[in-house]
Amino acid sequence: MTCGTNVDIGILIYIDMKRFLFFVFLMTCIVHQATLLGQSAIYDAHVIHHPVVGQKGMVSSQHFLATQVGLEILKKGGNAVDAAVAVGFSLAVVLPRAGNLGGGGFMIIHDAEHHRTLTLNYRETAAKKSYRDMYLDSDNNVDRRRIVASHLGVGVPGSVAGMVEALKKYGTMSLKDVLAPAIRLAEEGFEVTYELSEMLKRYKSRLSVWTETAKIFYKADGSFYEHGDILIQKDLAWSLKQIANHGAQAFYSGAIARRLVADMEEHGGLITMEDLSHYVVEEGEPVWGEYRGYQIASMPPPSSGGVHIIQMLNILEGYPIGYLGHNAAETLHLMTETMKLAYADRSEHLGDPNFWDVPVDGLISKAYADELRREISRYTTRPSGEIKAGHPGDYESQQTTQFTVIDSAGNVVTNTYTLNFSFGTGIVAKGTGILLNNEMDDFSAKPGEPNAFGLLGGEANAVQPGKRPLSSMSPTIVFKDGHPYFATGSPGGSRIITTVLQIILNIIDHHMNVAEATHAPRIHHQWYPDILFIEKGIGYDTQSLLRSRGHKINLKSVMGSTQTIMLKNGMLFGASDPRRTDGATLGF
Repeated sequence: MTCGTNVDIGILIYIDMKRFLFFVFLMTCIVHQATLLGQSAIYDAHVIHHPVVGQKGMVSSQHFLATQVGLEILKKGGNAVDAAVAVGFSLAVVLPRAGNLGGGGFMIIHDAEHHRTLTLNYRETAAKKSYRDMYLDSDNNVDRRRIVASHLGVGVPGSVAGMVEALKKYGTMSLKDVLAPAIRLAEEGFEVTYELSEMLKRYKSRLSVWTETAKIFYKADGSFYEHGDILIQKDLAWSLKQIANHGAQAFYSGAIARRLVADMEEHGGLITMEDLSHYVVEEGEPVWGEYRGYQIASMPPPSSGGVHIIQMLNILEGYPIGYLGHNAAETLHLMTETMKLAYADRSEHLGDPNFWDVPVDGLISKAYADELRREISRYTTRPSGEIKAGHPGDYESQQTTQFTVIDSAGNVVTNTYTLNFSFGTGIVAKGTGILLNNEMDDFSAKPGEPNAFGLLGGEANAVQPGKRPLSSMSPTIVFKDGHPYFATGSPGGSRIITTVLQIILNIIDHHMNVAEATHAPRIHHQWYPDILFIEKGIGYDTQSLLRSRGHKINLKSVMGSTQTIMLKNGMLFGASDPRRTDGATLGF
Protein backbone atom coordinates (compact mmCIF):
# COMPACT_ATOMS: atom_id res chain seq x y z
CA MET A 1 0.00 0.00 0.00
CA THR A 2 1.38 3.44 -0.90
CA CYS A 3 0.19 7.03 -0.77
CA GLY A 4 -2.40 7.58 -3.50
CA THR A 5 -3.57 3.96 -3.74
CA ASN A 6 -7.34 3.57 -4.21
CA VAL A 7 -8.68 1.70 -1.21
CA ASP A 8 -12.09 0.11 -0.99
CA ILE A 9 -14.13 1.99 1.63
CA GLY A 10 -15.73 -1.26 2.77
CA ILE A 11 -12.33 -2.59 3.78
CA LEU A 12 -11.40 0.57 5.65
CA ILE A 13 -14.37 0.11 7.99
CA TYR A 14 -12.49 -2.79 9.54
CA ILE A 15 -9.21 -0.92 9.95
CA ASP A 16 -8.59 0.95 13.16
CA MET A 17 -8.35 4.58 12.07
CA LYS A 18 -5.39 5.43 14.26
CA ARG A 19 -3.37 2.55 12.85
CA PHE A 20 -4.33 3.55 9.33
CA LEU A 21 -3.32 7.18 9.88
CA PHE A 22 -0.05 6.06 11.45
CA PHE A 23 0.64 3.88 8.39
CA VAL A 24 -0.06 6.78 6.02
CA PHE A 25 2.24 8.98 8.10
CA LEU A 26 4.92 6.29 7.99
CA MET A 27 4.73 6.02 4.22
CA THR A 28 4.98 9.80 3.91
CA CYS A 29 8.04 9.82 6.13
CA ILE A 30 9.75 7.13 4.09
CA VAL A 31 9.05 8.95 0.82
CA HIS A 32 10.01 12.42 1.89
CA GLN A 33 12.65 11.54 4.53
CA ALA A 34 14.31 13.86 7.02
CA THR A 35 17.52 15.84 6.91
CA LEU A 36 20.75 14.31 8.17
CA LEU A 37 21.73 16.57 11.01
CA GLY A 38 20.36 14.51 13.82
CA GLN A 39 16.91 16.05 14.18
CA SER A 40 15.30 12.89 12.85
CA ALA A 41 16.48 9.35 12.35
CA ILE A 42 14.43 8.14 9.40
CA TYR A 43 17.22 7.33 6.97
CA ASP A 44 16.10 4.27 5.05
CA ALA A 45 14.93 4.51 1.50
CA HIS A 46 16.56 7.53 -0.09
CA VAL A 47 19.97 6.78 1.37
CA ILE A 48 20.22 3.33 -0.08
CA HIS A 49 17.97 2.94 -3.11
CA HIS A 50 20.49 4.66 -5.37
CA PRO A 51 22.53 1.87 -7.01
CA VAL A 52 25.89 3.26 -5.87
CA VAL A 53 24.75 3.70 -2.30
CA GLY A 54 24.35 0.45 -0.42
CA GLN A 55 26.63 -1.78 -2.46
CA LYS A 56 29.91 -1.05 -0.69
CA GLY A 57 29.00 -0.64 2.96
CA MET A 58 26.56 0.66 5.53
CA VAL A 59 26.66 1.85 9.13
CA SER A 60 23.72 2.27 11.51
CA SER A 61 24.14 3.80 14.96
CA GLN A 62 22.38 5.90 17.55
CA HIS A 63 24.34 9.07 16.73
CA PHE A 64 24.86 10.50 13.27
CA LEU A 65 28.43 11.63 14.00
CA ALA A 66 29.45 8.10 14.98
CA THR A 67 27.72 6.76 11.87
CA GLN A 68 29.71 9.22 9.74
CA VAL A 69 32.93 8.05 11.43
CA GLY A 70 32.15 4.42 10.61
CA LEU A 71 31.29 5.22 7.02
CA GLU A 72 34.57 7.11 6.53
CA ILE A 73 36.49 4.10 7.85
CA LEU A 74 34.74 1.88 5.29
CA LYS A 75 35.50 4.37 2.52
CA LYS A 76 39.19 4.26 3.49
CA GLY A 77 39.21 0.50 2.93
CA GLY A 78 38.52 -0.67 6.45
CA ASN A 79 36.32 -3.68 7.02
CA ALA A 80 33.16 -3.96 9.14
CA VAL A 81 35.16 -4.60 12.33
CA ASP A 82 37.39 -1.56 11.76
CA ALA A 83 34.30 0.59 11.28
CA ALA A 84 32.47 -0.92 14.27
CA VAL A 85 35.38 -0.28 16.63
CA ALA A 86 35.65 3.31 15.39
CA VAL A 87 31.92 3.74 15.97
CA GLY A 88 32.16 2.23 19.45
CA PHE A 89 34.89 4.61 20.58
CA SER A 90 33.18 7.60 18.93
CA LEU A 91 29.88 6.88 20.69
CA ALA A 92 31.79 7.08 23.99
CA VAL A 93 32.33 10.75 23.11
CA VAL A 94 29.10 11.87 21.42
CA LEU A 95 26.58 9.63 23.24
CA PRO A 96 27.80 9.76 26.85
CA ARG A 97 24.63 8.35 28.37
CA ALA A 98 25.25 4.96 26.70
CA GLY A 99 28.34 4.94 24.48
CA ASN A 100 31.20 4.14 26.78
CA LEU A 101 34.68 3.14 27.82
CA GLY A 102 33.51 2.38 31.35
CA GLY A 103 30.88 -0.25 30.60
CA GLY A 104 30.64 -3.50 28.68
CA GLY A 105 28.68 -5.40 26.07
CA PHE A 106 28.35 -8.06 23.41
CA MET A 107 29.45 -8.24 19.78
CA ILE A 108 28.56 -10.70 17.03
CA ILE A 109 30.86 -10.87 14.00
CA HIS A 110 30.14 -12.70 10.77
CA ASP A 111 33.36 -13.38 8.85
CA ALA A 112 32.22 -13.71 5.23
CA GLU A 113 35.49 -15.09 3.87
CA HIS A 114 35.58 -18.02 6.28
CA HIS A 115 31.79 -18.23 6.58
CA ARG A 116 32.09 -18.16 10.36
CA THR A 117 29.93 -16.37 12.91
CA LEU A 118 31.37 -15.72 16.38
CA THR A 119 30.62 -13.79 19.55
CA LEU A 120 32.71 -11.55 21.78
CA ASN A 121 31.54 -11.31 25.38
CA TYR A 122 33.04 -8.23 26.99
CA ARG A 123 30.42 -7.91 29.70
CA GLU A 124 31.56 -6.42 33.02
CA THR A 125 32.61 -8.68 35.89
CA ALA A 126 32.15 -8.42 39.64
CA ALA A 127 35.27 -7.33 41.54
CA LYS A 128 37.17 -9.88 43.60
CA LYS A 129 35.96 -8.28 46.85
CA SER A 130 32.29 -8.58 45.82
CA TYR A 131 30.03 -10.88 47.82
CA ARG A 132 26.49 -12.18 47.65
CA ASP A 133 24.63 -9.89 50.06
CA MET A 134 26.76 -6.78 49.64
CA TYR A 135 23.79 -4.55 48.77
CA LEU A 136 21.55 -5.49 51.70
CA ASP A 137 21.10 -3.09 54.61
CA SER A 138 20.72 -3.99 58.29
CA ASP A 139 17.05 -4.82 57.70
CA ASN A 140 17.94 -7.23 54.87
CA ASN A 141 16.51 -4.87 52.25
CA VAL A 142 18.29 -3.85 49.06
CA ASP A 143 19.97 -0.44 49.36
CA ARG A 144 19.16 0.95 45.91
CA ARG A 145 21.48 3.94 46.13
CA ARG A 146 24.48 1.76 46.99
CA ILE A 147 23.94 -0.41 43.95
CA VAL A 148 23.08 2.22 41.30
CA ALA A 149 24.69 5.50 42.38
CA SER A 150 27.94 4.72 44.17
CA HIS A 151 31.34 3.25 43.42
CA LEU A 152 30.10 -0.06 44.87
CA GLY A 153 27.76 -0.44 41.89
CA VAL A 154 30.56 -0.49 39.31
CA GLY A 155 31.50 -3.71 37.56
CA VAL A 156 34.98 -4.17 36.08
CA PRO A 157 34.58 -2.54 32.63
CA GLY A 158 35.02 -4.58 29.47
CA SER A 159 34.33 -2.18 26.59
CA VAL A 160 37.95 -1.19 25.91
CA ALA A 161 39.14 -4.80 26.01
CA GLY A 162 36.30 -5.90 23.74
CA MET A 163 36.87 -3.24 21.10
CA VAL A 164 40.64 -3.71 21.06
CA GLU A 165 40.31 -7.50 20.92
CA ALA A 166 37.88 -7.31 17.98
CA LEU A 167 40.20 -5.00 16.06
CA LYS A 168 43.31 -7.03 16.80
CA LYS A 169 41.80 -10.34 15.69
CA TYR A 170 39.41 -9.38 12.94
CA GLY A 171 40.17 -5.82 11.85
CA THR A 172 42.64 -4.58 9.24
CA MET A 173 43.53 -1.08 10.48
CA SER A 174 45.69 0.18 13.33
CA LEU A 175 44.24 1.18 16.69
CA LYS A 176 45.58 4.70 16.19
CA ASP A 177 43.73 5.05 12.89
CA VAL A 178 40.35 3.90 14.18
CA LEU A 179 40.68 5.97 17.37
CA ALA A 180 41.68 9.19 15.59
CA PRO A 181 38.09 10.37 14.92
CA ALA A 182 37.01 9.78 18.54
CA ILE A 183 40.06 11.65 19.82
CA ARG A 184 39.27 14.56 17.51
CA LEU A 185 35.64 14.68 18.66
CA ALA A 186 36.70 14.70 22.31
CA GLU A 187 39.58 17.13 21.96
CA GLU A 188 38.07 19.63 19.52
CA GLY A 189 34.49 19.10 20.62
CA PHE A 190 31.23 18.61 18.77
CA GLU A 191 27.92 20.39 18.58
CA VAL A 192 25.52 19.40 21.33
CA THR A 193 22.27 18.10 19.87
CA TYR A 194 18.84 18.92 21.23
CA GLU A 195 18.54 15.37 22.56
CA LEU A 196 21.84 15.49 24.46
CA SER A 197 21.02 18.92 25.88
CA GLU A 198 17.66 17.68 27.15
CA MET A 199 19.20 14.54 28.66
CA LEU A 200 21.79 16.57 30.57
CA LYS A 201 19.04 18.81 31.90
CA ARG A 202 16.92 15.83 32.94
CA TYR A 203 19.76 14.15 34.83
CA LYS A 204 21.42 17.19 36.39
CA SER A 205 20.38 16.36 39.94
CA ARG A 206 22.17 13.00 39.66
CA LEU A 207 25.16 14.02 37.57
CA SER A 208 26.00 17.29 39.33
CA VAL A 209 26.50 15.45 42.64
CA TRP A 210 29.92 14.38 41.34
CA THR A 211 32.45 17.19 40.83
CA GLU A 212 34.31 15.47 37.97
CA THR A 213 31.05 14.78 36.14
CA ALA A 214 29.65 18.27 36.64
CA LYS A 215 32.74 20.02 35.32
CA ILE A 216 32.48 18.08 32.03
CA PHE A 217 28.77 18.16 31.30
CA TYR A 218 27.80 21.55 32.74
CA LYS A 219 29.36 24.98 32.22
CA ALA A 220 31.58 26.61 34.84
CA ASP A 221 28.68 28.69 36.15
CA GLY A 222 26.47 25.60 36.41
CA SER A 223 24.37 26.47 33.36
CA PHE A 224 23.43 23.98 30.68
CA TYR A 225 24.93 23.18 27.32
CA GLU A 226 22.26 24.15 24.82
CA HIS A 227 21.64 22.82 21.34
CA GLY A 228 24.48 24.05 19.13
CA ASP A 229 27.01 24.63 21.92
CA ILE A 230 30.39 22.89 21.63
CA LEU A 231 31.14 20.17 24.18
CA ILE A 232 34.86 19.51 24.70
CA GLN A 233 36.08 16.56 26.82
CA LYS A 234 39.83 16.98 27.41
CA ASP A 235 40.20 14.22 30.01
CA LEU A 236 38.39 11.75 27.78
CA ALA A 237 40.68 12.76 24.89
CA TRP A 238 43.64 11.97 27.17
CA SER A 239 42.24 8.51 27.92
CA LEU A 240 41.61 7.81 24.24
CA LYS A 241 45.18 8.85 23.39
CA GLN A 242 46.51 6.50 26.06
CA ILE A 243 44.58 3.64 24.46
CA ALA A 244 45.70 4.63 20.95
CA ASN A 245 49.36 4.63 22.04
CA HIS A 246 49.41 1.70 24.47
CA GLY A 247 46.40 -0.43 23.58
CA ALA A 248 44.10 -2.03 26.12
CA GLN A 249 47.02 -2.21 28.55
CA ALA A 250 46.58 1.53 29.21
CA PHE A 251 43.11 0.85 30.61
CA TYR A 252 43.81 -2.38 32.47
CA SER A 253 47.31 -1.93 33.90
CA GLY A 254 48.63 1.46 32.75
CA ALA A 255 47.97 5.14 33.35
CA ILE A 256 44.17 4.96 33.04
CA ALA A 257 44.02 1.97 35.38
CA ARG A 258 45.98 3.85 38.04
CA ARG A 259 43.53 6.76 37.91
CA LEU A 260 40.50 4.45 37.99
CA VAL A 261 41.80 2.56 41.02
CA ALA A 262 42.74 5.78 42.83
CA ASP A 263 39.17 7.00 42.34
CA MET A 264 37.83 3.69 43.66
CA GLU A 265 40.03 3.86 46.75
CA GLU A 266 39.02 7.45 47.47
CA HIS A 267 35.29 6.61 47.38
CA GLY A 268 35.16 3.13 48.88
CA GLY A 269 34.86 1.20 45.63
CA LEU A 270 35.97 -2.42 45.25
CA ILE A 271 37.82 -2.50 41.90
CA THR A 272 41.58 -3.00 42.21
CA MET A 273 44.53 -3.19 39.83
CA GLU A 274 44.29 -6.96 40.14
CA ASP A 275 40.65 -6.89 38.99
CA LEU A 276 41.52 -4.80 35.96
CA SER A 277 44.64 -6.74 34.97
CA HIS A 278 42.76 -10.06 35.16
CA TYR A 279 39.86 -8.98 32.96
CA VAL A 280 39.43 -11.17 29.86
CA VAL A 281 37.19 -11.07 26.78
CA GLU A 282 35.48 -14.37 26.01
CA GLU A 283 35.16 -15.44 22.39
CA GLY A 284 32.54 -18.05 21.62
CA GLU A 285 29.78 -19.29 19.36
CA PRO A 286 26.31 -17.79 18.99
CA VAL A 287 23.20 -19.54 20.17
CA TRP A 288 21.43 -20.74 17.01
CA GLY A 289 17.78 -21.26 16.22
CA GLU A 290 15.54 -21.66 13.18
CA TYR A 291 12.29 -19.85 12.44
CA ARG A 292 10.23 -20.59 9.33
CA GLY A 293 13.35 -21.57 7.39
CA TYR A 294 15.51 -18.64 8.56
CA GLN A 295 18.52 -19.18 10.81
CA ILE A 296 18.84 -16.98 13.90
CA ALA A 297 22.25 -16.27 15.48
CA SER A 298 22.22 -14.36 18.76
CA MET A 299 24.17 -13.94 21.99
CA PRO A 300 24.46 -16.88 24.39
CA PRO A 301 24.49 -16.46 28.20
CA PRO A 302 25.25 -14.33 30.14
CA SER A 303 22.98 -12.65 27.63
CA SER A 304 19.45 -13.87 28.16
CA GLY A 305 18.44 -12.31 24.86
CA GLY A 306 19.49 -14.90 22.35
CA VAL A 307 18.10 -17.86 24.26
CA HIS A 308 14.71 -16.28 24.87
CA ILE A 309 14.35 -14.75 21.41
CA ILE A 310 14.76 -18.25 19.98
CA GLN A 311 12.50 -19.75 22.66
CA MET A 312 9.73 -17.25 21.83
CA LEU A 313 10.14 -17.75 18.09
CA ASN A 314 9.83 -21.51 18.62
CA ILE A 315 6.54 -21.04 20.47
CA LEU A 316 5.15 -18.53 17.96
CA GLU A 317 6.10 -20.74 15.01
CA GLY A 318 3.10 -22.88 15.93
CA TYR A 319 0.69 -20.04 15.12
CA PRO A 320 -0.16 -18.41 11.75
CA ILE A 321 1.22 -15.04 12.86
CA GLY A 322 1.33 -13.56 9.36
CA TYR A 323 -2.24 -14.63 8.61
CA LEU A 324 -3.57 -13.24 11.90
CA GLY A 325 -2.17 -9.83 10.99
CA HIS A 326 0.38 -7.36 12.27
CA ASN A 327 -0.54 -5.96 15.70
CA ALA A 328 -3.99 -7.54 15.49
CA ALA A 329 -5.46 -8.29 18.91
CA GLU A 330 -5.02 -12.07 18.59
CA THR A 331 -1.43 -11.70 17.37
CA LEU A 332 -0.56 -9.43 20.28
CA HIS A 333 -2.31 -11.74 22.74
CA LEU A 334 -0.27 -14.75 21.57
CA MET A 335 2.96 -12.71 21.64
CA THR A 336 2.19 -11.51 25.16
CA GLU A 337 1.48 -14.99 26.54
CA THR A 338 4.69 -16.21 24.91
CA MET A 339 6.73 -13.39 26.43
CA LYS A 340 5.44 -14.21 29.90
CA LEU A 341 6.54 -17.83 29.63
CA ALA A 342 10.03 -16.87 28.43
CA TYR A 343 10.61 -14.25 31.14
CA ALA A 344 9.47 -16.70 33.81
CA ASP A 345 12.19 -19.08 32.62
CA ARG A 346 14.68 -16.21 32.52
CA SER A 347 14.17 -15.51 36.21
CA GLU A 348 15.23 -19.00 37.28
CA HIS A 349 17.46 -20.54 34.65
CA LEU A 350 19.68 -17.75 33.26
CA GLY A 351 23.03 -16.59 34.61
CA ASP A 352 26.74 -16.60 33.84
CA PRO A 353 27.45 -20.11 32.46
CA ASN A 354 30.88 -20.03 34.10
CA PHE A 355 29.07 -20.11 37.45
CA TRP A 356 25.68 -21.71 36.70
CA ASP A 357 24.55 -24.64 34.60
CA VAL A 358 22.27 -22.87 32.11
CA PRO A 359 20.02 -25.36 30.24
CA VAL A 360 20.45 -23.64 26.88
CA ASP A 361 19.68 -26.67 24.71
CA GLY A 362 16.47 -27.30 26.60
CA LEU A 363 15.31 -23.68 26.49
CA ILE A 364 15.75 -23.45 22.71
CA SER A 365 14.33 -26.93 22.04
CA LYS A 366 11.36 -27.14 19.67
CA ALA A 367 9.93 -29.90 21.89
CA TYR A 368 10.05 -27.64 24.95
CA ALA A 369 8.32 -24.91 22.92
CA ASP A 370 5.58 -27.39 22.02
CA GLU A 371 5.04 -28.08 25.73
CA LEU A 372 4.88 -24.38 26.60
CA ARG A 373 2.50 -23.64 23.73
CA ARG A 374 -0.03 -26.01 25.27
CA GLU A 375 -0.18 -23.69 28.28
CA ILE A 376 -1.43 -20.77 26.16
CA SER A 377 -5.11 -20.05 25.70
CA ARG A 378 -5.98 -18.20 22.51
CA TYR A 379 -8.91 -16.48 24.20
CA THR A 380 -7.90 -15.45 27.72
CA THR A 381 -4.73 -14.25 29.38
CA ARG A 382 -3.11 -16.29 32.12
CA PRO A 383 -2.20 -14.30 35.26
CA SER A 384 1.54 -14.12 35.89
CA GLY A 385 1.00 -15.51 39.38
CA GLU A 386 -0.03 -18.81 37.84
CA ILE A 387 3.06 -19.05 35.63
CA LYS A 388 6.22 -20.66 36.97
CA ALA A 389 9.53 -21.42 35.33
CA GLY A 390 9.44 -24.61 33.31
CA HIS A 391 11.78 -27.61 33.22
CA PRO A 392 13.83 -27.16 30.04
CA GLY A 393 16.47 -29.59 31.30
CA ASP A 394 14.09 -32.38 30.36
CA TYR A 395 14.73 -31.47 26.72
CA GLU A 396 18.51 -31.15 26.80
CA SER A 397 20.13 -32.43 23.62
CA GLN A 398 17.79 1.30 29.85
CA GLN A 399 20.56 2.75 28.91
CA THR A 400 22.29 0.92 26.20
CA THR A 401 23.18 1.56 22.60
CA GLN A 402 23.32 -0.55 19.47
CA PHE A 403 25.24 -0.25 16.21
CA THR A 404 25.38 -2.39 13.11
CA VAL A 405 27.89 -2.45 10.24
CA ILE A 406 28.07 -4.38 6.96
CA ASP A 407 30.94 -3.97 4.50
CA SER A 408 31.33 -4.69 0.77
CA ALA A 409 32.69 -8.19 1.41
CA GLY A 410 29.59 -9.17 3.38
CA ASN A 411 31.24 -9.03 6.79
CA VAL A 412 28.72 -8.14 9.51
CA VAL A 413 29.11 -6.67 12.98
CA THR A 414 26.21 -6.14 15.35
CA ASN A 415 27.10 -4.75 18.77
CA THR A 416 25.23 -3.73 21.90
CA TYR A 417 27.03 -2.14 24.85
CA THR A 418 25.96 -0.22 27.90
CA LEU A 419 26.53 1.63 31.17
CA ASN A 420 23.18 0.21 32.41
CA PHE A 421 21.38 3.44 33.44
CA SER A 422 21.67 6.60 31.37
CA PHE A 423 25.18 7.87 32.24
CA GLY A 424 25.67 4.75 34.41
CA THR A 425 26.36 5.66 38.04
CA GLY A 426 26.81 9.28 36.96
CA ILE A 427 30.38 9.03 38.26
CA VAL A 428 33.36 10.12 36.13
CA ALA A 429 36.64 8.68 37.42
CA LYS A 430 38.90 11.62 38.24
CA GLY A 431 41.25 12.65 35.44
CA THR A 432 39.89 10.12 32.91
CA GLY A 433 36.68 11.64 31.53
CA ILE A 434 35.25 8.11 31.72
CA LEU A 435 31.72 7.55 33.03
CA LEU A 436 31.44 4.41 35.17
CA ASN A 437 28.73 1.77 34.84
CA ASN A 438 26.26 0.58 37.47
CA GLU A 439 26.01 -2.91 36.02
CA MET A 440 26.08 -4.57 39.43
CA ASP A 441 22.35 -3.81 39.48
CA ASP A 442 21.94 -6.48 36.79
CA PHE A 443 22.77 -9.10 39.41
CA SER A 444 20.06 -10.35 41.71
CA ALA A 445 21.02 -8.30 44.75
CA LYS A 446 18.37 -10.24 46.66
CA PRO A 447 16.98 -13.26 44.79
CA GLY A 448 13.26 -12.82 44.21
CA GLU A 449 13.37 -9.02 44.42
CA PRO A 450 13.17 -7.00 41.16
CA ASN A 451 16.02 -4.88 39.88
CA ALA A 452 15.66 -1.34 38.52
CA PHE A 453 13.97 -2.67 35.36
CA GLY A 454 11.46 -4.71 37.34
CA LEU A 455 13.09 -8.01 36.37
CA LEU A 456 13.01 -10.83 38.88
CA GLY A 457 16.10 -12.98 39.32
CA GLY A 458 17.18 -15.97 41.34
CA GLU A 459 20.26 -17.77 42.60
CA ALA A 460 21.52 -18.25 39.05
CA ASN A 461 22.26 -14.52 38.91
CA ALA A 462 23.41 -13.85 42.49
CA VAL A 463 26.55 -11.75 43.05
CA GLN A 464 29.85 -13.67 42.98
CA PRO A 465 33.44 -12.45 42.48
CA GLY A 466 34.50 -12.62 38.83
CA LYS A 467 30.97 -13.34 37.65
CA ARG A 468 29.28 -11.49 34.81
CA PRO A 469 25.76 -10.20 35.49
CA LEU A 470 22.86 -11.40 33.38
CA SER A 471 21.99 -9.07 30.51
CA SER A 472 19.11 -8.51 28.10
CA MET A 473 21.39 -7.21 25.33
CA SER A 474 20.60 -9.14 22.17
CA PRO A 475 22.65 -8.31 19.06
CA THR A 476 21.29 -10.68 16.42
CA ILE A 477 21.97 -11.77 12.83
CA VAL A 478 19.27 -13.50 10.79
CA PHE A 479 20.43 -15.73 7.93
CA LYS A 480 18.54 -16.76 4.80
CA ASP A 481 19.80 -19.75 2.83
CA GLY A 482 22.97 -19.67 4.92
CA HIS A 483 23.83 -16.04 4.17
CA PRO A 484 23.32 -12.93 6.33
CA TYR A 485 19.88 -11.44 5.63
CA PHE A 486 19.66 -8.74 8.28
CA ALA A 487 21.37 -7.73 11.50
CA THR A 488 19.76 -5.82 14.32
CA GLY A 489 19.77 -5.01 18.02
CA SER A 490 18.45 -2.42 20.44
CA PRO A 491 18.85 -0.67 23.79
CA GLY A 492 15.96 -0.69 26.22
CA GLY A 493 16.81 -2.68 29.36
CA SER A 494 14.34 -5.52 29.86
CA ARG A 495 12.54 -4.50 26.65
CA ILE A 496 15.53 -5.28 24.42
CA ILE A 497 14.57 -8.93 23.97
CA THR A 498 10.99 -8.25 22.92
CA THR A 499 12.04 -5.35 20.68
CA VAL A 500 14.42 -7.57 18.69
CA LEU A 501 11.76 -10.30 18.58
CA GLN A 502 9.31 -7.88 16.95
CA ILE A 503 11.81 -6.74 14.31
CA ILE A 504 12.22 -10.40 13.33
CA LEU A 505 8.47 -11.05 13.24
CA ASN A 506 7.81 -7.85 11.28
CA ILE A 507 10.26 -8.81 8.54
CA ILE A 508 9.67 -12.57 8.33
CA ASP A 509 5.96 -12.94 9.15
CA HIS A 510 4.60 -9.57 8.09
CA HIS A 511 6.91 -9.06 5.08
CA MET A 512 7.82 -5.50 6.05
CA ASN A 513 10.79 -3.66 4.63
CA VAL A 514 13.45 -2.61 7.12
CA ALA A 515 11.98 0.88 7.66
CA GLU A 516 8.44 -0.40 8.22
CA ALA A 517 9.70 -3.04 10.63
CA THR A 518 11.61 -0.37 12.56
CA HIS A 519 8.79 2.17 12.79
CA ALA A 520 5.95 -0.20 13.71
CA PRO A 521 4.45 0.14 17.24
CA ARG A 522 5.73 -2.32 19.84
CA ILE A 523 4.54 -4.19 22.92
CA HIS A 524 6.31 -5.71 25.91
CA HIS A 525 5.51 -8.09 28.75
CA GLN A 526 8.12 -9.47 31.15
CA TRP A 527 6.01 -11.78 33.37
CA TYR A 528 6.37 -9.49 36.40
CA PRO A 529 4.91 -6.98 36.83
CA ASP A 530 1.80 -8.49 35.22
CA ILE A 531 1.36 -5.55 32.84
CA LEU A 532 1.24 -5.42 29.05
CA PHE A 533 3.18 -2.33 27.96
CA ILE A 534 2.17 -1.00 24.54
CA GLU A 535 3.22 1.98 22.47
CA LYS A 536 0.60 4.60 21.74
CA GLY A 537 0.44 3.74 18.04
CA ILE A 538 -1.68 0.65 18.77
CA GLY A 539 -5.36 1.53 18.32
CA TYR A 540 -8.03 1.80 20.99
CA ASP A 541 -10.16 -0.97 19.47
CA THR A 542 -7.20 -3.35 19.69
CA GLN A 543 -6.56 -2.26 23.26
CA SER A 544 -10.22 -2.93 24.09
CA LEU A 545 -10.03 -6.43 22.62
CA LEU A 546 -6.90 -7.14 24.66
CA ARG A 547 -8.55 -5.88 27.84
CA SER A 548 -11.52 -8.13 27.15
CA ARG A 549 -9.10 -11.08 27.27
CA GLY A 550 -7.89 -9.96 30.69
CA HIS A 551 -4.74 -7.98 29.82
CA LYS A 552 -3.75 -5.08 32.06
CA ILE A 553 -2.46 -2.38 29.70
CA ASN A 554 0.01 0.41 30.35
CA LEU A 555 0.65 2.91 27.55
CA LYS A 556 4.30 3.80 26.86
CA SER A 557 5.54 6.52 24.54
CA VAL A 558 8.45 4.56 23.02
CA MET A 559 10.30 1.28 23.53
CA GLY A 560 13.73 0.49 22.12
CA SER A 561 15.91 2.08 19.47
CA THR A 562 16.89 -0.45 16.83
CA GLN A 563 19.70 -0.12 14.29
CA THR A 564 19.04 -2.56 11.45
CA ILE A 565 20.72 -3.32 8.14
CA MET A 566 19.43 -5.80 5.54
CA LEU A 567 21.28 -7.50 2.69
CA LYS A 568 18.89 -8.18 -0.17
CA ASN A 569 19.51 -8.76 -3.89
CA GLY A 570 23.03 -7.41 -3.63
CA MET A 571 21.86 -4.18 -2.04
CA LEU A 572 21.98 -2.81 1.51
CA PHE A 573 18.84 -1.46 3.17
CA GLY A 574 19.08 0.15 6.58
CA ALA A 575 17.06 2.10 9.13
CA SER A 576 17.75 3.90 12.40
CA ASP A 577 14.92 3.96 14.87
CA PRO A 578 13.11 7.34 14.95
CA ARG A 579 12.38 6.82 18.65
CA ARG A 580 15.81 8.37 19.37
CA THR A 581 16.33 11.50 17.32
CA ASP A 582 20.13 11.52 16.87
CA GLY A 583 20.45 8.15 15.11
CA ALA A 584 21.46 7.71 11.49
CA THR A 585 21.99 4.98 8.93
CA LEU A 586 24.31 5.83 6.04
CA GLY A 587 25.64 3.80 3.11
CA PHE A 588 27.67 4.27 -0.04
